[in-house]
Amino acid sequence: MAATKLLTISIALAALSASAVSIGVVFWRRKTRADEEKIRELEKSLKAALQNCGAERQGRIRAQQALRKVASSSDSNNSYPLAPIAITRSCFSMRNGTPRQPLIVPLAKACLVFDPTRVPPASLEGLEGYSHCWIIYVFHLNTNLDKSWKHPSRSKFKAKVKVPRLKGERKGVFATRSPHRPCPIGLTVAKIDTVDGNKVFISGVDLVDGTPVLDIKPYLPYCDSIPGAMVPDWVSADNMLAVTSVNFSHDFCSSLNHCWSRKMEKMKKKEISLYTSPTEFQNLIQQVLSWDIRSLSQRIRPHKTENSSMNNVTLEDDDSEEELHFPDDIVYHLILEGLNISYKIDYDGNVHVEKVDPCIPN
Repeated sequence: MAATKLLTISIALAALSASAVSIGVVFWRRKTRADEEKIRELEKSLKAALQNCGAERQGRIRAQQALRKVASSSDSNNSYPLAPIAITRSCFSMRNGTPRQPLIVPLAKACLVFDPTRVPPASLEGLEGYSHCWIIYVFHLNTNLDKSWKHPSRSKFKAKVKVPRLKGERKGVFATRSPHRPCPIGLTVAKIDTVDGNKVFISGVDLVDGTPVLDIKPYLPYCDSIPGAMVPDWVSADNMLAVTSVNFSHDFCSSLNHCWSRKMEKMKKKEISLYTSPTEFQNLIQQVLSWDIRSLSQRIRPHKTENSSMNNVTLEDDDSEEELHFPDDIVYHLILEGLNISYKIDYDGNVHVEKVDPCIPN
């Protein structure tokens, strides 16, 4: 009797286990089908999204092609949408005195201030790993910029320009670095000192204050430096514009210290200070004036400037072979960091720096 009850219980447990397994299999099949349906829905959604992305990409490509077609049409004057991404804060307040080439004045400093609405600070990450960078900019102080908007037939573009090294001899504009070009775009290289947020501090510059910057690119020695590159003889004669010496008057240091103190007191907190001391600034003056920064006409003929005595000077016609006699008291001016440096240069190319004064606002 006990054996019969035990057998009955075993059969009941076996039946219960079989039912549980059957129920589990049913639920597993239902869950599997539900998962498969979800997978199919997700695959369908992914396919639709990819199709939409492809359509959007094709739309962008067609729009870009249409834009290029319009830009290359004669009606648009072959213009392209370029705008400055940064403005230069330079030690050179005016064109006069700004070096004609980069790196010849190592202490010439500037700061490129990037527009955060166009260039996020993250765009400059990694630039500090390079020693130098190329800078593409606009010759914004050209006096003939209006010609850039005229049709070539009416722009009166000059194919040849006077070369300072050749004392007025003309060369084809594309054989020179003249700023007066059909497209007033300049290319220069500078040493990267520091990168701070949206500011890049550079040195060895030949950029005037306020210069608009279109782009910067890292300098790559392995491909940007060309061993054995050739230049004409008149370019390789580097000493043609070098002066004999630069000398400072006895009172110059005291006047510079006075002007520097006043400049530091008036400087606002947000303004950028490119130089740390009067001594560093005086070294900058010496480096700038180590080259004859006068214009070609000033070197050929004396210009009447402040404190100049022109009574005994006779200006001859350009074709005259008679030698001109230059007075000793012509005073020239160099504007750096808003300070007016007065100097003279004698027959032998010796520069005599006399004084420094604050610039008088216009």
